[in-house]
Amino acid sequence: MMKILIDNGHGENTPGKRSPVWGDGSQLFEWEYTREIAMRVENELKRHGVDVERLVKENTDVPLSERARRANEIAARYGKSKTILVSIHCNASQNGKGTGWEIHTSPGKTKADDLAQIFWDTANEIFGGTWKIRGDWSDGDGDWENNFYILTKTNCPAVLTENFFMDNETDCKFLLSPEGKSQIVKLHVDAILKYIKKYE
Repeated sequence: MMKILIDNGHGENTPGKRSPVWGDGSQLFEWEYTREIAMRVENELKRHGVDVERLVKENTDVPLSERARRANEIAARYGKSKTILVSIHCNASQNGKGTGWEIHTSPGKTKADDLAQIFWDTANEIFGGTWKIRGDWSDGDGDWENNFYILTKTNCPAVLTENFFMDNETDCKFLLSPEGKSQIVKLHVDAILKYIKKYE
């Protein structure tokens, strides 16, 4: 059986990582939002009989080195090819004009690219036509390659999702809405289930 690790981005003590306060008084805190999504993804995957675990159960910001250590310890027990890690985040831009959804992997061609492409295609199915699905197709697939610590220092296939822009009011209001939360959860659950079905 495949082991699924869900990593929720940041912690309550991380500086910044929040939306502006909008005119109606609403505000998104990334640590709080990603924990809610991660818990819902975990519960839904368990309902499907998936062996899933949240990497960070604390509300404080667990250092990236500790997150990677935890992931690698679990991957050593279950096998690197039988473990995947999905790190859930919300995006932000310099000017509040960024919009849409994207996914990141470490540089080069790895097994994470297969997982990322399933995520990208699933996001396009769910959000395409309504929202921008951002992709870097320079190497033939839709993921963005970055040297993010959680992607480069973990021994199992790992991807990082950037779920819309919390500093864009339209994106942020969607993220905070019941419909938006349900669709973000559905995206992660559906993509992970597709990956398991194809590669387990």
